[in-house]
Amino acid sequence: MADYIESEKRANGEPMANGLSPTVRSPEPLAQRAKRIVKSNLLVILTVAGVIVGVIIGLGVRNATLSYTQVVYIGFPGELLIRLLKMIIIPLVVCSLVSGAASLDPKSLGKLGGWAMLFFLITTLIASSIGVIMGVIIRPGSGSMEKPKLSGLDDAVPEPKEVVDSFLDLIRNIFPSNLVSAAFQSYATSYKMVTKNGTDGMPNVTVEKIPVGTDQDGMNILGLVVFAIVFGVALRKLGEEGEILIKFFNSFNEATMVLVSWIMWYAPFGIMFLVASKIVEMEDVTKLFTSLGKYIACCIVGHVIHGFLVLPAIYVIFTRKNPYTFLWGIFTALATAFGTSSSSATLPLMMKCVEENNGVSKQISRFILPIGATVNMDGAALFQCVAAVFIAQLNNVSLNFVQIITILVTATASSVGAAGIPAGGVLTLAIILEAVSLPTNDISLILAVDWLVDRTCTVLNVEGDAFGAGLLQHYTDRMSQKEEGTELNEVKSDGGQSAAAPEHSPLIEKRDPYSSGDKGSSM
Repeated sequence: MADYIESEKRANGEPMANGLSPTVRSPEPLAQRAKRIVKSNLLVILTVAGVIVGVIIGLGVRNATLSYTQVVYIGFPGELLIRLLKMIIIPLVVCSLVSGAASLDPKSLGKLGGWAMLFFLITTLIASSIGVIMGVIIRPGSGSMEKPKLSGLDDAVPEPKEVVDSFLDLIRNIFPSNLVSAAFQSYATSYKMVTKNGTDGMPNVTVEKIPVGTDQDGMNILGLVVFAIVFGVALRKLGEEGEILIKFFNSFNEATMVLVSWIMWYAPFGIMFLVASKIVEMEDVTKLFTSLGKYIACCIVGHVIHGFLVLPAIYVIFTRKNPYTFLWGIFTALATAFGTSSSSATLPLMMKCVEENNGVSKQISRFILPIGATVNMDGAALFQCVAAVFIAQLNNVSLNFVQIITILVTATASSVGAAGIPAGGVLTLAIILEAVSLPTNDISLILAVDWLVDRTCTVLNVEGDAFGAGLLQHYTDRMSQKEEGTELNEVKSDGGQSAAAPEHSPLIEKRDPYSSGDKGSSM
């Protein structure tokens, strides 16, 4: 009550309790306000400018006849950005997950992880459904009498793999045999053809395809994530003995985020040259868009619907907050995702953006975002469903209800194991095609435009991760408010009984003249 009266006095210009006259704020000049807005959003403005200037440079240099070496030189500043971001992925993911898991009690950890996985699963399933619906409505593979022929892409088609072996590889990668090798290699199944002769001496020859385990280049981020979470829980179980190591990981994590803040200021410059070099690299754009234009439009429109309508709608339903303000806060990370085509490389910037601009706590962002970068692939699932329907239409295959459900389930499940690297979704597309008996050779057509579609996929992937962190922050805030309200009611009820006796004691009132003011302010 006293605070309210004090604020009324301040508003009416009356002298305050300390005898000083209130300070009346003068309206902020327009130039000063504009300067403040530009200063607070300088990084976002520089990132937008970097993308625009990169497009202009790419279109301008494209007309000149450049050798491949010169194109590589143009993209060198962008290559440095990707290398810087990849350099800090492992320390960032491991340290953030260890410190995050160690700072939460197992009950809260289970709740947060459960809600996060439920959100990721539902949004990925929605994205897959949008992809199938877009493919059925737009029909990108129909209308042409023959398949578009694009040369030089057949060698890049991944080797087809059995669906069972793909999911077994996913489980094997969850439990890496060597943590050091998991930083740069992952397990993958290849096949070996074994010829067997007849046992009765007859010339009966049988050929059997035997799965053989191999190590392929690429970080096993899934195994590192699982190990870091379990290791953090183990440190918490140690109690005082594990505090020193927990402090080490916390300090390591904070130092890594300082490096991220430095790299963020280099990001606009690097993105500019990434975009410019990619535009210069494009060959025979007219033929490409003529033959695959409907497929490109189908993927991009689906990504826009999911990213600007579905995810914001889910966010506003649960939080009653403006989702587009949230998107503006992570714009730098989204632009980096578009430039690098890697959700793993965007992870450091995304952590920085959601913590500083969108009010997500460090415990939430550094625990949920690394998991999301590994298992949440909304954009990849949507594009894979569109690609499967597209290839089916190219081959005049009519998909029945069971095959469509198979595509949805397989795309949602396989996106969990999709690598957070450029063209990572194409590698798992072969699993979906094998599941519905479609030819995997047509993946070469998908690879032809993957440089563009994969960028919008990555933007959607990291956007889903950020919205998941925002929703979990809202959930934890609401839970903490309920707990504080319960504790406050208990304190009030206990305080009322204990304070009833001394209220009428003049001795206590003389000793503590401020007690009445305190009681008045608490009303």
